[in-house]
Amino acid sequence: QVQLVESGGGLVQAGGSLRLSCAASGRTFGSYDMGWFRHTPGKEREFVAEIGWIGGITSYSDSVKGRFTISRDIGKKTVYLQMNSLAPEDTAVYYCAAKHYSSNDYDYWGLGTQVTVSS
Repeated sequence: QVQLVESGGGLVQAGGSLRLSCAASGRTFGSYDMGWFRHTPGKEREFVAEIGWIGGITSYSDSVKGRFTISRDIGKKTVYLQMNSLAPEDTAVYYCAAKHYSSNDYDYWGLGTQVTVSS
């Protein structure tokens, strides 16, 4: 079991930055890929970024590539999402998720943190 708690959301002006954190607890943090997703009412949940357990390989959606950076601190069992050059279309609830590196689907989810970008 993995428990995830997000923090760091808030209100920011367009062009600003925020850093989200996801603290993991439970049996293990190791062997898990970690991802960030976001959801806006009326839209499907959207993949944002992920960092793989093996080698820390990262991937991003086209909409955030070059603006957002995912990173992790294994010792602190925490994953971060640094968000720069924020735009109003980035407004969403951001969710942290985890899956075993051998799994195709994300199995564990946090409750989310709201990010609102004003124009």
